[in-house]
Amino acid sequence: MAKAKRMYGCTECGSTFPKWAGQCGDCGAWNTLVETIIDGAAPPSGRAGWAGEKANIKTLAEVSVEEVPRFSTASGELDRVLGGGLVDGSVVLIGGDPGIGKSTILLQTLCNIARQFPALYVTGEESQQQVAMRARRLDLPQDQLKVMTETCIESIIATARLEKPKVMVIDSIQTIFTEQLQSAPGGVAQVRESAALLVRYAKQSGTAIFLVGHVTKEGALAGPRVLEHMVDTVLYFEGESDGRLRLLRAVKNRFGAINELGVFGMTDKGLKEVTNPSAIFLTRAQEAVPGSVVMATWEGTRPMLVEVQALVDTSHMANPRRVTLGLDQNRLAMLLAVLHRHGGIPTYDQDVFINVVGGVKVLETASDLALMAAVISSLRNRPLDTDLLVFGEVGLSGEIRPVPSGQERLKEAAKHGFKRAIVPKGNAPKEAPAGLQIIAVTRLEQALDALFE
Repeated sequence: MAKAKRMYGCTECGSTFPKWAGQCGDCGAWNTLVETIIDGAAPPSGRAGWAGEKANIKTLAEVSVEEVPRFSTASGELDRVLGGGLVDGSVVLIGGDPGIGKSTILLQTLCNIARQFPALYVTGEESQQQVAMRARRLDLPQDQLKVMTETCIESIIATARLEKPKVMVIDSIQTIFTEQLQSAPGGVAQVRESAALLVRYAKQSGTAIFLVGHVTKEGALAGPRVLEHMVDTVLYFEGESDGRLRLLRAVKNRFGAINELGVFGMTDKGLKEVTNPSAIFLTRAQEAVPGSVVMATWEGTRPMLVEVQALVDTSHMANPRRVTLGLDQNRLAMLLAVLHRHGGIPTYDQDVFINVVGGVKVLETASDLALMAAVISSLRNRPLDTDLLVFGEVGLSGEIRPVPSGQERLKEAAKHGFKRAIVPKGNAPKEAPAGLQIIAVTRLEQALDALFE
């Protein structure tokens, strides 16, 4: 078998060089040469990548479409984010800020899975004693889970072939290295090659693998972008490290819906599931206060009620501030312009601060009408009713557009005791839920008139 040959490829132009250099000799880019492996024996001419067998071609009608079997992780919220459970041979990448709870939730999951299936926890950042101390502190079952401290990917895969675990955790992928490369662990080449070996092993053996990934200062997963393309599922842990709530969001899932959200509460015994997140996010003040309104957002496959707060104050600067937490700042500027043009309410001399309570990030346009309602309430210093729900998309011409899953949002509001709901006319049901008055609007002017009725 021919010996593998190391080359250095430019990530900008693709040129290869036998030695590393700070600048690419072809395109002139700096710090773009990355170590790669090239097999010494070249494939026969015209048959590059040929495996020795004819490709099996079928029509779509001939392909079997049986549902992929899943098994539970013993955590309802984690199963929800994964699309209903864990799939054999799948590779899940989970990222988040330091101390957010990545290792905690995976240790809890593996300790519970180990009761039924063989499981292996591989740590490259901590010792076996540290992992055992955390398990004891969290009162987790410890007699079945196997723990291994190793950073060489060849040794990890060799051990996994002997142990044959059904689920394996690699904590973290940035500490793993392959002996075929000379670069340090955590580099682009090391992360890419180590992940490729793990993905290949998972597909061949049917072992489900969790990879823990570090994040950059901007909050994105560290390492090469190709890492996210190689895995089947990408999960992000969100929330403040000193806060109580943790949000687990799926941004990629080959076996389920994306933008699914799992809610957990951090306790002294680890992460606990929050099965009714609306009740957590609606812990409001006893009395109605200006600048606060409740909206119904749609996360994955379920509605969730969250509180939107606004603070509008006179600006003493030439350019008033527009600050948002949990919403798009550019969309806020656009909605304030619509409010001025079609609602007759100027804010060009006001600082506007927007916050979604609980650290939730609302990515859909159903928050438009609620955001405007909170701004008007704070600007006029008039509180809105605590039993009022508002949602709807606002267009540039002042029209109120319907949003998906309006019926489910209204049912969730009625379940939590809301009495009035201002919604787009396209979302008005033929039969309103019991105890809920529906106010259907088509224009921004109608919505503003209905706010303080």
